[in-house]
Order: sequence, then structure tokens, then C-alpha cells
Amino acid sequence: MTQGTPKLNAFPIFIRVEGAAVVIVGCGDEALAKARLLSQSSAKLRIVAAEPESALSEWIATNGAEHIDAAYAPDHLRGAVLAFAATGDEALDRRISEDARAAGIPVNAVDRPELCDFFTPAIVNRAPLAVAIGTEGAGPVLAQLVRARIDRLLSPSLGPLATLANSFREAAERLLPKGSPRRRFWSEFFNGAPARAMEAGDRAGASRAVSRLLSRSTDAQGHIALVGAGPGAEDLLTLRAQRLLMEADVIVHDALVPEEVVAMGRRDAERLPVGKRKGCHSKSQADINALLVRLGREGRRVVRLKSGDPLVFGRAGEEMAALRDAGISYEVVPGVTAAFAAAADFELPLTLRGVSSSMVFTTGHDLKGGTLPDWAKLAISGATVAVYMGRSVAADVASRLIEAGLSPDTAVAVVENASQAKRRRFHGTLADLPSLEARGDLTGPVMTVIGDAVAGANFEHSEPLAAHRQEAAIKLQGADA
Repeated sequence: MTQGTPKLNAFPIFIRVEGAAVVIVGCGDEALAKARLLSQSSAKLRIVAAEPESALSEWIATNGAEHIDAAYAPDHLRGAVLAFAATGDEALDRRISEDARAAGIPVNAVDRPELCDFFTPAIVNRAPLAVAIGTEGAGPVLAQLVRARIDRLLSPSLGPLATLANSFREAAERLLPKGSPRRRFWSEFFNGAPARAMEAGDRAGASRAVSRLLSRSTDAQGHIALVGAGPGAEDLLTLRAQRLLMEADVIVHDALVPEEVVAMGRRDAERLPVGKRKGCHSKSQADINALLVRLGREGRRVVRLKSGDPLVFGRAGEEMAALRDAGISYEVVPGVTAAFAAAADFELPLTLRGVSSSMVFTTGHDLKGGTLPDWAKLAISGATVAVYMGRSVAADVASRLIEAGLSPDTAVAVVENASQAKRRRFHGTLADLPSLEARGDLTGPVMTVIGDAVAGANFEHSEPLAAHRQEAAIKLQGADA
């Protein structure tokens, strides 16, 4: 778990209750709600209710639960694996909770989190598959809202499909070697022909599809996915990227990809950092190319996770060329590039009718040569310029563009850690931009957007660059004195 990630006070587990006694003490709606919840399991329900309300009585009669028509006594808990106090009486619920704990039985007291050893989740039931959503008792309504969303996402056929998977598990373990071949089989099982047949209600067809999967050659074919991780926020990752992360045997990731995004992969996936940050290159590009080729030849399914979009200053071209030359299959999954995230952070229109109809993506280092690149003419004519990795050369960027004819008053927006909660935003003019170089406090990736369209951004939550420019000038004057 990464530093700063909130920790759970209640750890989610699944308790085996098949054929075991679960006791519910209560006469009204709270007891009925727990009975309905527990009836989704194969537990034997024992309901202690001296004067049950009519709805509870009808439910007990219809569902065949054991009914103890008596006031609660500690003996009613004997042999139970779980207990629920649902009386609505705080003192009685407390006594039930204390008795259960004394007997070593986990207890839940309805609407009394301080008396609970566990919390009942909202459940999406696709038995034997179950999804449980909990809030540690803090927001039951929120848990139900999340449950409803997940319920819509999961096909009713998932339960029968999971049952079918269980019937083929022994054969898969016998016929397929551990590692990538076996994981690939199960991935195709749940995403391919067997799943489609079960979705159509064709169990026999699903079984035939599984048999065909098992009869295939077990020689693993490696595959590399060049995946854009986006600018940093986990929820800007694409659905395809997330799926590939969950299928990958190996995740090869850049230094700028946050740990929270890397952690979205399978827990047992091998994770190989190949960080490439300014002044700290852990591997050369040639080393990375060779690593991807080797992993592909070993039959591994690899996600090469790159910050932003792999095709925008991600050196994906060199990696694709190496994979093509080696005959390794690969694919490219786009990601949200930092320029778009920075624009979103500022509510900034990168193109604006009547102001700017073109864009330039560049790095500040492009302006350090003796000759101005051709795109500088576009900047002069009104294009919006997005500068990647430009903090350390901000003065060069500003001076060269001003020399080329771009007005010093041209609007500028700067974002550190675009899209992330820890982002910092600054605004000003091209003349203010050199002040970035003195900002040693800007340690995250910096994105700069320049152009007349920037003037239409929302600067309500950003700091003026001019303020730091003035501070730097004062410090310089003091040093000269």
C-alpha cells in the first residue's frame, strides 16, 4: 500500500456458512432485513423472536427458518458461527453482543457500529461469484448505490460460468503448465467463446468451447501492449488499459507513472521499473527494447506502461521497431496526454474559434538549437503551443519565441502534476515564464501551454507567475548589493 493511502479499519473476508447456524435476534424490520440478506447463503437461520411482527412471521413460515418463540437467552447462540443483534433496544443489543463475544462468535449489532465485530456488506449475488461492498457502517445507502451500479455491469450468466469454470479446474491444472499458459486459458475462458455461449444460455456449447481451448497447443506466444497510463490520475486510465493490466504477467513501467496506477495490475504480476527521469536514467532505451523483446520471446504477456500517451514523446516508435524486427506481437493503447489534462485543469480551450485553430506539441529542448523549428512560425500565427518537460529550459523557450516575434504578453498556463490531486497551477505571460527555472519546489512533471487561447482559461485556482518573478528579482538585487 502506498504512503498516504487510507487504511481499512474492517478487512473484507468471506466466511464459510454452509450448513452452519446463524442467529438473528429481533422481532421487526431490522431482523427481517438481515434474514433476507442471509437467505442468499446456505446457512441455517435461527431467528429468536418472542413476538415477531407479521412480516417477519410470514417470512419465517415461507422460508423454513428455525424460529425460537421466546425472549432472548445466551443459550440461543450455542453452535452459531455468526450472530446478529437486531432488537432495536440498545441495552439488549449490547448484552447480545457481549454474550456472543464471550462465546467466541462474531457479532453484528444493527445500526450500532461500536458493538460490531463485522459489518454486513451490500451484495451482488452471482453465486458462486459474489461482490461485497462495505463502508464500515459509515454509509449503508452509499453501499447500496454502488451495489446497484455493479449489478448492472455483471451479466446474470456469470454465476453459471463460474460453476462451469470450477468443473474444468482440475483438467486445466493437469493439462496446462503454471504461469502464462494457464492464466491465458482462464482469460479466454471468461472473455471468449465459453463466456459468449453461456451468455446465450448454451451451456453445452460453452463446455465444447472450453474443451477446444484445452486442446490447443500450450506453447505460449508473447505479446507486448504499449499502454498509455495517462497524466497520473487513476480514473483517467482507459478501460482497455485497465483490462490489460489485469491480464499482464509483467508490467514494465516508467518512473513518472504513479504507483497507484501500477497497482491496478494483478497483484502477482512482476513489476519492472525502467524509470527515465531527468538526470536519473535507470535503463537506456536500448536496454528497454532488449528487455521487451526478451520477455516477448519468453511467452510473457507484457504491459509497457508509459506516462501520458505512448505515441507522444514516449519513444514508442523505437520500441515498436524493435518488436517488429524481433517478430513479437504488440499493440498500442492510447492514453490521455499531459497537454489535454493540463487544459482540463485550467478549463482551457486548446482551440478557440476565431483565435486559434491549430496546436503544437513540443518539448522545450526543441528550442535550444541554433535554428528555430518550423512550428515556431505556427506559434507566431496563433497556434496553441503545449510544451512538455519544459521547466528547466523555460527561459530559452520564452526568449526564443519572443525573438521570433511572439508577443511577451501572450498568455501562459503552467501545471505541475496535471490531473492529480496534488497538482499546482500557475498563470501569467510569456515574459513571466523564465521564473519557472528558479522554482526548485516544482519537482513533479511540468506542462506549459502558450497562446492567445490560454486567455480564455479559468485562473481562479492558479497562482500568478509574476509574483515569483518579482520575488526572484528582489533576491537578485539583494545579492548584487
